[in-house]
Amino acid sequence: MSFVKFVVGHRGEVLALTLEHLWLVAVSIGLAIAAGVPLGILLSRRAAWRKPVLGTNNVLQTIPSLALFGLLLPLPWLGTRADRLAILALTLYALLPIVRNTYVGIAGVNAGVREAALAMGLTNRQLLWHVEMPLALPTVFAGIRVATVIAVGVATIAAAIGAGGLGEFIFRGLAMVDNRVILAGAVPAALLALAADGAIGLVERAVGPRRRTP
Repeated sequence: MSFVKFVVGHRGEVLALTLEHLWLVAVSIGLAIAAGVPLGILLSRRAAWRKPVLGTNNVLQTIPSLALFGLLLPLPWLGTRADRLAILALTLYALLPIVRNTYVGIAGVNAGVREAALAMGLTNRQLLWHVEMPLALPTVFAGIRVATVIAVGVATIAAAIGAGGLGEFIFRGLAMVDNRVILAGAVPAALLALAADGAIGLVERAVGPRRRTP
């Protein structure tokens, strides 16, 4: 009950940090989609690029978030702005599931469907946008949902470098040894991850191919 009282008493700060957290995640996921989907498409066309690109992304996933922030900190343009550094780090973490799922979704399209589309006179570009991408959308959106949940979690660490977000409460609570303050950051972050996952699911149903009922 004391946790609820704490959140109610600090509702203005909780709301401000939640919006800050949401902004960090939204910008980083937008950048990851803008870079990851075209890269996944490119991998489906360039077999020689698959291992180095996916391997590099796998390596980035294994780097602890604080260590990655530390590696990026010396960069001149980023080091002066904690939010830029956090957004770049979150974007790098979000790339792997988006790139991999885009590639897997396109590669998983049935060969017979491709042959039929080409036989009907579709160009390679038309094949991609009118056949492969619509069929791959569920897999692509699954990658975006995973990337978003990862970004919401990792964004809490961004407070360690002064980038703000709900991690401010978590680090403050750890320093004070106060569970109420820790939960004031952890619970909204968990709810934000669930809400983002649900919102992306709604977008997927809205833009995805509609199934016809017999």
